[in-house]
Formats: sequence, structure tokens, C-alpha cells
Amino acid sequence: MRRNRWQRGLVIFSLVAAGEAIFTLPYHVTRFFRPTFLEVFELSATELGVAQSAYGIIAMAAYFFGGPLADRLEPRKLLASSLWATAAGGLYLSTFPDVMGVMLLWGFFGLTNILLFWAALIKVTRLWGGQDQQGLAYGLLDGGRGLLAALLASAGVFAFSLAFPMGYDAATLEQKGWVLRQVIYGYTAITAAIGLLVWFTLRNLDHAEPHSDSLALADFLQQIKAVIRLRVVWLQGIIVVCAYTSYKAFDQYALFAVRGHGIDEVDAAQIVAAGAWTRPVAALLLGILGDRFGISRMTLLCFALLIVSHSLFAFTGTALGTLSMILLNTLVTGTAIFGLRGLYFGLLEEGKIPAVATGTAVGLVSVIGYTPDVYIAAVAGYLIDQHPGLLGFQYLFVFLLGFSLAGAIAAILFDRHTRAEPAIESD
Repeated sequence: MRRNRWQRGLVIFSLVAAGEAIFTLPYHVTRFFRPTFLEVFELSATELGVAQSAYGIIAMAAYFFGGPLADRLEPRKLLASSLWATAAGGLYLSTFPDVMGVMLLWGFFGLTNILLFWAALIKVTRLWGGQDQQGLAYGLLDGGRGLLAALLASAGVFAFSLAFPMGYDAATLEQKGWVLRQVIYGYTAITAAIGLLVWFTLRNLDHAEPHSDSLALADFLQQIKAVIRLRVVWLQGIIVVCAYTSYKAFDQYALFAVRGHGIDEVDAAQIVAAGAWTRPVAALLLGILGDRFGISRMTLLCFALLIVSHSLFAFTGTALGTLSMILLNTLVTGTAIFGLRGLYFGLLEEGKIPAVATGTAVGLVSVIGYTPDVYIAAVAGYLIDQHPGLLGFQYLFVFLLGFSLAGAIAAILFDRHTRAEPAIESD
């Protein structure tokens, strides 16, 4: 990508902004304002969980087909059209559709967020990094997305708190609905505006360079078989699915504070927003420590933190029910889950997976690792609805604790395997 420093800065800023804005409508609205969302839309936690599962199912298939689209179409057209299509979905969301409409909309978001967007974003980021700045490129992308997410969340929660000067409980359902609609409008406008930014900043980008030759079908199938036989790929898939399960469950923390411990809705939203601020710091810091002490070892450290934090929420009952203690443990959880997000794809290099098989390996790891998009919201919703109050959340944290233990074991096995095995030779 032959551009001057200012142009390169503008491009990476656009990618960071697009990479977070695309997920604000399907994720931010239900993560930071979940109690109000359920109340205004008259949804149960299970119904919202099923809708989010529809997103996950569509997204899993979209990962496979998004790559060929990114190879054949201009990235800025894919990225911009995806952002605008998602913004159109936001306009529909602002009408407060019924449960079937919400389910269909989240399935639609699965298409616009992944099929048209994800592979194109990763490809342009790779172009930006060139041959010697791949770590910088993806570090800026993930850390920048985390910083932008925290800024948007804090701004949204601040505006949300100002909307209820007499207290949240004193507001009518109609007033709550009006405020939530303004939040949705805000995210929709940001998403559409960043679509325009991407459209203009990525002009004249040579999307066909660098480009690797396409494999023949027989060679492609052989490469898939070779990757499937690699033990480190399966261990990495287990690590990602265990880490991503806890990450997806972070959506439930506001509801946990409100229904489990009686915390005010505004305070609960502020707790989750504070947790979101750990992302840019944790991803960068744990990544640096991973380079120094080993990616798999820092991965194990993050799982150890999750084991502690999930155990505290699962087994202490009301003893950990104060605002300050919930906030502190949420910050620990945030450090661990966002640290893992900055670590787990670094295991490709530590696992000595051949560079020629990187794409195939990432595809397999992603299919395994992102399955929580399908099940975690539905499982959490079921537990919360079937066991009202704190008990349902305690069952949820026991469920998460099991995944954290499995992730820690996988990280130990991965570290031992990579230290015992020589580099994997490519054919």
C-alpha cells in the first residue's frame, strides 16, 4: 500500500472505526442496555438468546463464503455496503419489532456483519501492514476497536443516565422506549457515517495486491486434510471456544447486577462500560507479555484469572453483591477475556503452523472457536428464566467455570506440545 504516513493513518483509523461500528447495533445495544431492551421490546432473556443464536448460525456459514467475495470485489464497496446495510437494520430496530422481527433482524445482521465485511476487513488490514508490519496492523486494529468500543459505550451510558434525572424506576415504559430509540438512532447514524468514511478513504486501494495463486481443488482438499491432522490446531480451537464463551457471556453482566443483586440499571450499565475499558489495555499488555514469556503461558494466566472471577460470582452468593465488589470482579473478568482476544490467534506462530496453511487453519479454528455465537445466549437465557434471581446467574457462572478450566488445560497441553515438537514442515 504505497501511501504517505498521513494517508496510512487515515486508512487504519477508518478500518478501526468500521471494525467496531459494524457490531454496535447487534451487540452494544443489548450488552449495555439489556434490561431496558428486554423491557421495552417485551422479550424474555430466552427469546433474545434465540435471536442472537440465529445471528451465530448465519455468521458461521458466512465465514466460509466471505473470503471468496473479498478476493473478487473491491474492499471499500464490501465494507461500505455492509455498514450501510447494517444501518438500515438499525432503522428497522428503532420501530421495536416483535419477537419474530427481532430474530429475523439478528439473522440479517449475521449476514451484513460477516459475509460482506469480516474477510474484507482482515484483507485490507493485511495490505496496510505489508510484509514487515503485520503485528502493528492487527495490534492497532484490535486495540483501536477496544478503545472505540469503550468510548461509544461510555458516551451511550452517560446519555442514558442523563435521560432519567428523576431515577430509572420513576420513568414510564413509554419514556424508557423513547430513550432507547434515541440510543438506537445514535448507533445507526454512526454506522452509516463510517460507511461514508470508508468509501472515501479506501479509494484507489489496489485490492488485488498482494494476491496468492488459487489452489487447485485437489491441492486445496489435501491442505484441509493436513491442517485437520494438526493437534495444535484442535488445541487452539478449544482455547478459542473456551475464551470466546466467557467473552460472549459478558453481555449478561448488566442483567446479573440488576436481577442478581438489585443494582440500579444505570449503575449496572456503568459497571459493564468500565469493564469494556479494560479491552485496549489488556489486549496490548498481554500481547507484549506474550511476546516476552510465551503466548500459551499468558493464555494460561488469563484462564486462571477467569477461574477465580467465575468462582467468586458462582459460589459467594450475596456476599459479593456490593457495587464496588461487582465492579472489581468485572474488571478482573474484562482483563482476562480481552487479554485472551489479543492472544489466541498468536498461537498460530507459536504452534509452528506452516505459513502456507495459515488461512485454512484460521478457518478451522474460527468455526470451532466462534460456536458460542450459536449457543451461549440461548443457554444463558434459559438458565436465567428457569431460575429467577441470583440462582440462575450462579448456574451460568458454574457453566463458564467449566469452560475456563477446559481452556486452562488446553493451554497447558498446547505449551507442552509445542515445546516437544519440531517445526511443522509444509509440503
